Amino acid sequence: MGQFVDLTSSDGFVAPAWVARPEGTPRGAIVVLQEIFGVNSHIRSVADRYAASGYLAVAPSTFHRVKQGVDLGYTADDMQAGSALKAAVEGLPAPGVLPDIQAAIDYAAQQSGGKVGIVGYCWGGLLTWRSASLLQGLSAAVPYYGGGVTTPGEVARKPQVPVLAHFGERDHWIPLDSAHAFAKAHPEVEVHVYAADHGFNCDQRGSYDEAAANTARERTLAFFAKHLS
Repeated sequence: MGQFVDLTSSDGFVAPAWVARPEGTPRGAIVVLQEIFGVNSHIRSVADRYAASGYLAVAPSTFHRVKQGVDLGYTADDMQAGSALKAAVEGLPAPGVLPDIQAAIDYAAQQSGGKVGIVGYCWGGLLTWRSASLLQGLSAAVPYYGGGVTTPGEVARKPQVPVLAHFGERDHWIPLDSAHAFAKAHPEVEVHVYAADHGFNCDQRGSYDEAAANTARERTLAFFAKHLS
């Protein structure tokens, strides 16, 4: 359903993005932001599923500025490699990788002719939260267990668009009390907490929780239907 295309950011940097197109006219577009494992088979399948639901889906490679062609699995070695790549991107001079996400938003809007939402998982959830506050052209944002979202510096951000946030109550990377504090600090954000671990949406991880993933997906699709229609 999808293929890689090259997108050019405002500073001239060119990076690939997986683009999945729906049958018929798109009902809007969704930018899908990767975990720390690259635009791998799981993220491509997530984009494909959004396309199957009628959206143009664009998943940019947010590692491309530090390493090309990243496609990791979920072993301990993959986790270590992905964490190092994330740290390298986070260490880039501002605005870091945000121009590449903006390029994906702009492309999604142009290609779909409709409104654009954004969804991200793990590190991509954090980038989704930042995008909702700092980037242009979005109409809705959905971070899944965004690592770092509940830290003071990130909580201080003010989203410009409606946000739906998913957390797992057994997430050892994001303490439950910090998720509750995030929800209290942002009453405008729709927050849901699931009886699940970090990464519960990913069916390639041991932490996958089918019930939580399905419920979160239903809520996400309803949220996008409301704000992108």
